[in-house]
Amino acid sequence: MSRGLFLSFEGIDGSGKSTQARLLARHLQECGREVVLTREPGGSEGAEEIRRLVLEGPPDRWSAETELLLFTAARRDHLERLIRPALSRGAVVISDRFADSTRVYQGLTRGDLRSAVDLLHDKMIGMEPDRTFLIDMDPARGLARALGRQGGEERFESFGLEMQSRMRAGFADLAKDAPERIVVIDGARDADAVARSVIEALPSGAAGGG
Repeated sequence: MSRGLFLSFEGIDGSGKSTQARLLARHLQECGREVVLTREPGGSEGAEEIRRLVLEGPPDRWSAETELLLFTAARRDHLERLIRPALSRGAVVISDRFADSTRVYQGLTRGDLRSAVDLLHDKMIGMEPDRTFLIDMDPARGLARALGRQGGEERFESFGLEMQSRMRAGFADLAKDAPERIVVIDGARDADAVARSVIEALPSGAAGGG
């Protein structure tokens, strides 16, 4: 049995990471791997309920501190009910966002909460993806994409371009701090070109046989 593998996609809103997560899932399935494609916040029944609380409504619905607690609770439920069981049976778990998003959104861009984010992560989560793909995108272009979706989950997009720019810088700093885990992918190209770069950056053995 192939060992379990945990992969995540990160980036600002509208960067195309959700599309890339789906494309990678399809590629690995075609290679014969069991793939669990999931998202955060969400991925389990309880976490999806919390998703509706944090992604819908006006910008000032929650403080950054309250968001941090909600996101951590959602991630813990996601970890217990979906991620760990899938990894234990040898599946590839691909998550559209994980802890890096909390480090940026609540830890850096909406207050100086990074130490609290790290403390809660160490105590309640205690794991990182094997590889994280950071899809880098111009903030203005990403925000236009995100707002163009016209869905109901636009609470963070409504903070505007300045916050998107700060988030891009925050993700870039995380990549510099963890170059062995986080691979920066240029998201300004067509989806197929981006997908090829993602596949090239997979850990060895990801497609099976190791």
